[in-house]
Parts: sequence; structure tokens; C-alpha cells
Amino acid sequence: MDELGDADSLGPEAAGAGAAEAKNADAGTADAEAVDRVRAALADAVRRLEEAEARDEALAVLVPRRRRFGIPREPVLRPTGRVWRLGVLLLARDGTLHATGQLVRATPPGRTQYVSVSAETRRAYRAAAERGHFRDGETVDFDAPEIELTVEGLRATTGPLLLRDGQALVRWSAASEQTVGFHDYLAERVDLLAHPPQGA
Repeated sequence: MDELGDADSLGPEAAGAGAAEAKNADAGTADAEAVDRVRAALADAVRRLEEAEARDEALAVLVPRRRRFGIPREPVLRPTGRVWRLGVLLLARDGTLHATGQLVRATPPGRTQYVSVSAETRRAYRAAAERGHFRDGETVDFDAPEIELTVEGLRATTGPLLLRDGQALVRWSAASEQTVGFHDYLAERVDLLAHPPQGA
């Protein structure tokens, strides 16, 4: 039997496998191109926000209470950079993207009043911000995980930015499956921050 006969004898299963491989390859290419577009859009957003001198915020990591050399250290919000808050996304000047987590205003924490658990938690965060030496009134974002801007990372994520069928989408919240197109979302948020409504 010649080579053509051998190929024909593989039957529909081999043909189906080949078609599936081609489809997966196309999907991989579409997702890779989508990630490239995301990165380009973020770079353009940084440029626009810098040109507009848009208001940014502090980014920090919460270092929990610990002992060092036998001395107890209280929790502290340690500064790690500056970001623009774009809804459920935080954008740094180097194009790094974070999911919006928690935020606190750096104001004097005041005394413990035992009003409620949530009030005491906010007071503890303000105290942690004070230990981090943020300026008074500064908005501090923390508990904000970095978003992995790769095909694999955005396919598997449960965070606010994801890939689906070659499209970058933004998830409104971790508890919601409702999504919106990333590029429209980013453009709207950047424009709002670069040109805030009067009095905002």
C-alpha cells in the first residue's frame, strides 16, 4: 500500500484529532494576540494618565504583627509603589496591573472604642498606615494581588481580568460572572480619572 493509502486508512478519528489540534492552535494564537493588545492598551493608559497628571494612590503590603529579636512589632502597611485606581483594577507606571483589594485613608486611628468589629478593623488599618509613614489623608491600597499578564494566567484566573475565546474581559466582582470588554472598560475608567467631573 502506498503512502496515500496509509493516510486514508487513518480514518475520521485522525482527521478529527488534526482538526482539534488546529483549532487549539488558533485559539492559542488569538489569546496571545489578546494579551499583546492588553499590554499595549495599558502602556497607552499610563501615557494618558501621566500626561493628565491624574491623581494616583499609594500601594502597600500589610505586614502582620510579629516578633523581631524578641520585640513585638505591630502590623504595618509597608509602601511598595504608586498606582492609579481604575475601578476593579490598579495600574502602576511600569504597566503592572493589580486587582483592587482593600483601601484605607491614612488618618489618625483614634482610640479603641469597641463600637463594632468592622469599626475596630478600620481603626487597626489606619494605625498600620500611620506606622507606614503615609502622609495624612493619603489613600492606601493593599491586599491587591498582581495580575499575571500571560495567556496561561488570564485563562485560569478568578480575578477581575480574564481571557475568554480570544477576548480580554473584566469581571465586575469575584462573586459575579458578569463581564464587560476590557478595552471599553479601561478607556472609560482612564478618561474618568484623567478628566474627573467638576467637583469630584
